Amino acid sequence: MSEPTVYRAAAPGRAKRFRFAEGGLIVVILVLGALLTLFGGSVKMPVFQTSPDGTRTRVMTTNAKGEQEALLVEKNTFLNARNLSQLAKDTSFIAIMAVGATMIIISGGIDLSVGAIYALASVAGALVLQKFGPEGQAASGFGGVALGVFACVGTATVCGLLNGGMIVALKVHPFIITLGTMAIYRGIAFVLTNGQSIGGFPEVFRSIIQWEAGDGLSIVPLLTMVLVAVAGTVFLSRLAAGRRVYAIGGNELASTFSGIRVGRVKLGVFIISGLVAGISALLSIGYYGAATSGDGQGYELNVIAAAVIGGASLSGGKGTALGAVLGALIIQMISSGIVILRIDQNYSQIIIGGVVIVAVVLDQFNAWLSRRRLSSSAA
Repeated sequence: MSEPTVYRAAAPGRAKRFRFAEGGLIVVILVLGALLTLFGGSVKMPVFQTSPDGTRTRVMTTNAKGEQEALLVEKNTFLNARNLSQLAKDTSFIAIMAVGATMIIISGGIDLSVGAIYALASVAGALVLQKFGPEGQAASGFGGVALGVFACVGTATVCGLLNGGMIVALKVHPFIITLGTMAIYRGIAFVLTNGQSIGGFPEVFRSIIQWEAGDGLSIVPLLTMVLVAVAGTVFLSRLAAGRRVYAIGGNELASTFSGIRVGRVKLGVFIISGLVAGISALLSIGYYGAATSGDGQGYELNVIAAAVIGGASLSGGKGTALGAVLGALIIQMISSGIVILRIDQNYSQIIIGGVVIVAVVLDQFNAWLSRRRLSSSAA
């Protein structure tokens, strides 16, 4: 069946609104960065040099007493290469999952189990990778890495499939299903690990994930975030499948009568959400070198917050992959700013929750203005 004409007519205007929203997010990021740069103060940091074999060592100097000590230079606490590299790496884990969560929210759903999927996928991958140990030979190491990647990403994808399958088959609201699976998946992770940390991975795996450039910039998580954001943008804005996601989020009943297979679309976005949660989990265990059943605790709030701050409407039909990434960056800048400004970190979740409420209120206000303009033009 051909795609309904109403999609094509609505797409240009919707794209303009999204570009405007993303431009506003960039302005917020620049303002936050400027404030943290101005008020964050400075910090003394050691100077490193890279030897011909690629090893980074501290530059030493002799003090007044003739003793060797590390050479320190004063740098801006926020605007320095090491902090920006850490910010990019920390953002990537949430941003990757936020792209999948945004697709679910656009379709009119919600996923509360994303943190638990992340934890279970981390544990599954870690248990497989541990079998090959940190001292594995290159051949067996790459074989173990392949199995570990499959276990991690595959487990998360299956979890997403189960979420979507139950929602479609049982016709139950996603909030209820994912609330239940959130407890189930994390419980399975706890049973598999007995609450213990799982580590000891092949060195080849960790060396790939931890590949760095410049002053500690983690290339793999950052590059993966960019690729996921680009893939999500192409899917949502360029493919008919993406326009169907917007359609059922905007009006599910009309989409059904238009011939769209609503159940298939919903199943697809939950599978995608599980897949990207698995990718994020894989990057995490490679970077930190261990997994526990407590991984991803509270990520539900951060991921959904990133999607909402990025412009996704909880009523469905609105959002972008780029907005999700920008929203994740804003959240991470807030968390980093709390540390830089020496604010009690116990307030971090309170602040993030408040930002989410403000974002939702602004979204409702924007929707009210849009309805008012439409009614005025119709009159």
